[in-house]
Amino acid sequence: MVSNANKLANAFRWSGLPVIWVRQEFRPDLSDAFLEMRDNDIKIAIEGTRGAQLHADLDWNPNDVTIVKKRYSAFFKTELEDLLEELGVGELVLCGINTHACIRMAAIDAYQRDLRVVLAEECIDSYNEEHARVSLDYMNGKIAKVAAVAEVIDALRPSATVPAE
Repeated sequence: MVSNANKLANAFRWSGLPVIWVRQEFRPDLSDAFLEMRDNDIKIAIEGTRGAQLHADLDWNPNDVTIVKKRYSAFFKTELEDLLEELGVGELVLCGINTHACIRMAAIDAYQRDLRVVLAEECIDSYNEEHARVSLDYMNGKIAKVAAVAEVIDALRPSATVPAE
């Protein structure tokens, strides 16, 4: 997943397109966490810990934008919608986990904002295979298109060759 996400990030940069990273982070007292976390004292992705950082092997670049989210969707109470509008983005390629939660919610929220959504097949995953399959079946062809990383890269600049890395 990580190496494929890096391929996409590099291809987007090479094509002059924005790369936006989204990570989750909560206060140690969970006052900004969602109900299940507060109700069950689940302390994951706590600010200042490794769990709240992007995966160390992701090819983050200082020119990329990083957004911190507090819920499943990257749109919920973040600056993402305004940023995409400012950049003139009409289509998103989503990568990440979990397909049945964060990816599905972000895809639905993007679709509700009239954005076209592509799910990079080798860049999404879930700990729950059944929920992921049901979510992909629901989204594919309706609110999103599932596409292979190579297909996404080929579509970036049909007349140009993107370096393979």
